[in-house]
Amino acid sequence: MTDFHSLVANLRRPRLLIRAARCGVDGYRRDKDLRRLIPQSGVARPEQVMTHLMDEEERLEQSRIGGCASYSLARHVEVMIALMCEIRLLPVGARP
Repeated sequence: MTDFHSLVANLRRPRLLIRAARCGVDGYRRDKDLRRLIPQSGVARPEQVMTHLMDEEERLEQSRIGGCASYSLARHVEVMIALMCEIRLLPVGARP
């Protein structure tokens, strides 16, 4: 069981990353953007999408911290935008 609201609220990321993601929230289009971020998403429930996005964000964060050459800031911002938007589709305290 996962409380996604608490998980997202407790994320500690660089301010610039969060600010960039907030700027992109208005342009988020679930059907188009999720297909790019999660190729097999189809008509996935928000809980399933959040699980995948949280895993992807953690992978990106570890790459950022580790200084990996494969780290993509643009991808990290896209995932953060999706997280911010998808969390709004869940009821507060949702536990799948």
